[in-house]
Amino acid sequence: MSENQHRAVRERAQKISPIWFVPIVAAIIGLWMLWHGYATRGPVITITMETAEGVEAGKTLIRAREVAVGKVETVQLSDAFDHIVVTARMNPDAQRMLRQDTQFWVVKPRIGREGISGLNTVLSGAYIELLPGRATDSRQVFTALEQPPATPRDAEGLRLSLVGSQAEAANVGDPVSFRGFEVGRVESATFDIDTRRMQYRLYIKAPFGRLVTANTRFWSRSGIKLSLNSEGITVDMTSLEGLLSGGIAFGVPSGLAQGDPVDENSSFVLHRDEEAARQGTFNRHLAYVLFIDDTVRGLSAGAPVEYRGVRVGTVVEAPFHFSHQAIDSLERAAIPVLIHIEPQRLEAEGTALDDAIWRERFKKLFAQGLRASLTAGNLLTGALLVDLDFYPKLTAPVDLRNFNGIREFPTVRSGFAQLAQKLGHVLDKLNELQIEPVLASLDEGLSSSRTALNQFEATARNLDDLLGDPETRALPAALRQSLLELQQTLDGFSTDAPAYRDLSATLKRLDKLMRDLQPLVRTLDERPNALIFDRRQRHDPEPRAKR
Repeated sequence: MSENQHRAVRERAQKISPIWFVPIVAAIIGLWMLWHGYATRGPVITITMETAEGVEAGKTLIRAREVAVGKVETVQLSDAFDHIVVTARMNPDAQRMLRQDTQFWVVKPRIGREGISGLNTVLSGAYIELLPGRATDSRQVFTALEQPPATPRDAEGLRLSLVGSQAEAANVGDPVSFRGFEVGRVESATFDIDTRRMQYRLYIKAPFGRLVTANTRFWSRSGIKLSLNSEGITVDMTSLEGLLSGGIAFGVPSGLAQGDPVDENSSFVLHRDEEAARQGTFNRHLAYVLFIDDTVRGLSAGAPVEYRGVRVGTVVEAPFHFSHQAIDSLERAAIPVLIHIEPQRLEAEGTALDDAIWRERFKKLFAQGLRASLTAGNLLTGALLVDLDFYPKLTAPVDLRNFNGIREFPTVRSGFAQLAQKLGHVLDKLNELQIEPVLASLDEGLSSSRTALNQFEATARNLDDLLGDPETRALPAALRQSLLELQQTLDGFSTDAPAYRDLSATLKRLDKLMRDLQPLVRTLDERPNALIFDRRQRHDPEPRAKR
């Protein structure tokens, strides 16, 4: 290159101003910041909700354990206008928390069974809580929960499944207790349409999961339980929390071994109450049908079947498939009742016999006079129970039939029915009595008694008036004066008084006169006419004949 050319290049270089380096550097920094922001930004997720209450675009934060991990960017209606679609930008380090089982819900002030929660959002505003999942697959679209989960998914403990028939037995968040002590919560409650039963999910806090064994029974803990049965009136009241929200209780029934611990996600049956859970221990039974000739009013499902006071079974259905076709087939108007004899109540622990052996035993007992009858379990409630006993006079063979494929259990009329029949005869005789005349006579007697009572009251008033008269009150003083005068008079007839001596002399003369008059009185008594005729004897005249 010639010297002229070098000079021209130097001149052109001197024409470029150093000021251009500033925007170039700024552009490079801007591009780098854009690239860094794009490269380091977190993922965008979509959350669907029923309502957008408390959620605002650009303000509402997403938190995990009170640490902000994202922010809501947009809030809009779905295409069908039936829910809300929320998009949120997450922090880059939040990507590993977005799994298939990750949960979201809106934290806001709530009042529930557990108390009041979310009060801190009154001033700071609502936010979305994130509960990280544990699944291996990631996820970008989520559905927010309507209510916060009852227990954290990552909490240590035992989770179980319950199957129940009552929808009102428990709700999400209800307590799970052992002997009155809360050890867990109900996590979920759903209804299975196919089985038509409730499915419950329980969480038992560590280390209380060891209390659940293979022989554990679960039952619904209602607030107040009032039962009228053959055992009388029973009132059972739980704690204040159980009174308000109910819940579920569990335990091992008395008489059973504790059993072995259970695994995670084990399934149990939720019983109606503690008594039903206790009875549910006996899962083997022999079905029999009773044909009752008496009334079955007062006999209900669940009533005990007892042998001389010892429970051996349960009444299952009363009446059992009762219809006019059943009556026609039985050729008698008897009421069928289904009972279950539970052999486990009669077996010693660890000695289980086959059901066929028990049926043979009962067949022999029938031949020895074993019969069933209805008896009053409680006179106050009118509840009946089935009583089994031996009747030596009924040892003749009986023809036991089948009813709907179930064997018949021989019965006998109960003493209660016989007593009721005799009482009915007595009442019939009482109805035949002529009660009206007796009642009329009784009414007349009561009227007479009322009249006599009125006269007695009048006499009592007169006597009261008489006693209140001043002259009557003066009678005691006058009587006392008369007694004193009589005493003075009697003192004048003493043996030393002249009057007494004159009276004695007069009496002596009167006595002498009476003795002198005795012959005269005797003569007059013998001959009343002695004072008129002569006392000489005269002979009766004799008639003479005419000459």
